[in-house]
Amino acid sequence: MVRIFRFAAVRPHRDAAPQVAAVPYDVVTADEAGAVIRNNPMSFLRISRPDAELPGIPQNDPRVYSHARDRFAALLSSGLFAPDPDPGMYVYRVITKACTFTGLCCCLHVDDYASGVIRRHEQTRYDKEEDRTRHIDTVNAHTGPVVLIYRDSADLSRLIASLASGIPDTEVRWQDESIHQIFRVSDTTTLSLLESEFSSVGRLYIADGHHRAKSAVNVAKQRMAAGKEPGEADRFMGVLFADSGVRIHGYSRLVRDLGGRTAGDFMQEISRSCLVHPYGTVNQGAYQIPPRTNLPHIFHMYLDRAWYECALPGSPSSDLIGSLDVSLLQHRVLEGILGISDPRGDARLQYLGGARPVADLEAMVDRGDYAVAFSMQPVRVETVLSIADADMIMPPKSTWFEPKLLSGLLVHSLS
Repeated sequence: MVRIFRFAAVRPHRDAAPQVAAVPYDVVTADEAGAVIRNNPMSFLRISRPDAELPGIPQNDPRVYSHARDRFAALLSSGLFAPDPDPGMYVYRVITKACTFTGLCCCLHVDDYASGVIRRHEQTRYDKEEDRTRHIDTVNAHTGPVVLIYRDSADLSRLIASLASGIPDTEVRWQDESIHQIFRVSDTTTLSLLESEFSSVGRLYIADGHHRAKSAVNVAKQRMAAGKEPGEADRFMGVLFADSGVRIHGYSRLVRDLGGRTAGDFMQEISRSCLVHPYGTVNQGAYQIPPRTNLPHIFHMYLDRAWYECALPGSPSSDLIGSLDVSLLQHRVLEGILGISDPRGDARLQYLGGARPVADLEAMVDRGDYAVAFSMQPVRVETVLSIADADMIMPPKSTWFEPKLLSGLLVHSLS
């Protein structure tokens, strides 16, 4: 049974929201965040990515987290941010050229993460987990939401969408031409209805924010172990989307070198593991490359200024993890040919999120940063949920979920 909770969000003033809004902390480097902050000193990256303003100081230095706390306190003191007067919930709607995503922002209990009511499909990295744990504890707030999925058997998505009517409390038109809107739900009867309807949902599934969720659990445990009253710390902020209301893109792989091989040598070796055919011209602005055959386990390779369509022989369909395209690529090509046995730690292997145009992959290879790029097809949403239900963990960087929510529009204070 899923439990959802009301909370009084700390939010920017309506007029300030477009300047405050920022991309999630983990999709930009410190240098990229620093450039944004220099151009826009109101950016929420000053709180979510404080190391960007402290060059030369290690990212895990206590001063970094204190800096974030002080910046957030300054926003509150300035009047640009203020808590809502009463607990409620929030509809978060993202409108893009292709579709509209509508989710419900509420709080979730850390015990439901521990018990498995809230499922995960990715492992967390200790360094990233430790960073967000210290950030949440020092700032005393959850500064970014966890994105979760529910199976929409009760048609909850229609109920939530109906609450996004009239003039939004917050509206931000983002650089990618998407529109982000927040609608506050304060009617007690409606809130009780939402709580009741979600109580019939069996599970939630983390789509984006595994580190944020685990770090929130860590903070709650640490405070309780220290004998502190957890208060709001035993809950974390999430935005819930129906399984039919999200999209998944593939997560591209880039390899720095071919292990001493020429492009021709590598082509000969990969042709022994895959069916390889020239693809020709691709849509430079597309996020993924459509297959030209009906074969399973398709990926696309950019090598020596040309695109190829590759098909990998499959494994038994009952093997949920082993039959994933990313697993087959890792085993047969990245490890089997290039010797990359640690997809989490090998510096030769890098990843590029799915909502990046194909042109970016080409540019990175053409200028010599990488020797080869692999563009992956998206995993089905139901496949991700089935893997989570089976207590399995997907390989790193298997999925890139949309929508990507902005930071700074909704903050969950632990006070």
